[in-house]
Amino acid sequence: MPELPEVETTLRGIEPLLVEQTVAQIDVRQPKLRWPITPALVTEMQGQVITHLTRRGKYIGIHTAAGTLIIHLGMSGSLYFVEPETAPLFHDHVDFRFAGKGPWLRYTDPRRFGAVLWTKGDWLAHELLAHLGPEPLSEDFHIDYLYEKAKGRKVAIKSFIMDSKVVVGVGNIYANEALFMAGIRPTRMAGNISKARYAVLIECIKTVLAAAIKQGGTTLKDFVGGDGKPGYFKQELMVYGRADQACTACGAVLKEIRQGQRSTVYCPKCQT
Repeated sequence: MPELPEVETTLRGIEPLLVEQTVAQIDVRQPKLRWPITPALVTEMQGQVITHLTRRGKYIGIHTAAGTLIIHLGMSGSLYFVEPETAPLFHDHVDFRFAGKGPWLRYTDPRRFGAVLWTKGDWLAHELLAHLGPEPLSEDFHIDYLYEKAKGRKVAIKSFIMDSKVVVGVGNIYANEALFMAGIRPTRMAGNISKARYAVLIECIKTVLAAAIKQGGTTLKDFVGGDGKPGYFKQELMVYGRADQACTACGAVLKEIRQGQRSTVYCPKCQT
């Protein structure tokens, strides 16, 4: 699943070729995604000039004077450029054509769990975004905020930091990595962690995500950035995907458990 670094990498990859482009035509071949693509996307976005792109959590906002195109990559979605008249493949659901002879933007999604939505209002007030917690790399994500949020919470710390209402964009891969870096066991209750340890965890979350963004996200099965190139962070993962291998810090065998139907890998010696 594309996580925050993958989404940020996609945004940075497509932004230079989209800003100031006029949307000439939108081809919707499959409207049945996680939420149906409405006819308003085509009728209201066609003819508009793209002014800028932003990101909120795992949502990309492509802005025009008339409204905002909201894209979520879901489980297996991706955005990339193709040469005009490139024949679509089976899972290529939407094309955005632009005035002139430049490349088209194509949305592909084998599992169809992503979203391509149109809103005319403030996109941050959209029902999918209004409840989101702070951005993990922003100044709003700080020790006083997180420690107060955690007080009394009887939920595992890994599930806690993956809750988008607490903080956005800390997906499964990076939660594993940040907790390892911070030396905190993923199963420890969020309300039973000291403020000092939360201070360390915040810095680890920021460090892991910033490093992943710098390297272009994590390439697993499906992800390709907006420039068509794979991410390169996987080669530096310390625990995720390394169950039963030696811990790089102490040599102990890494253990794997399931939390919320997702893989959790940790070191039984380094993480307490």
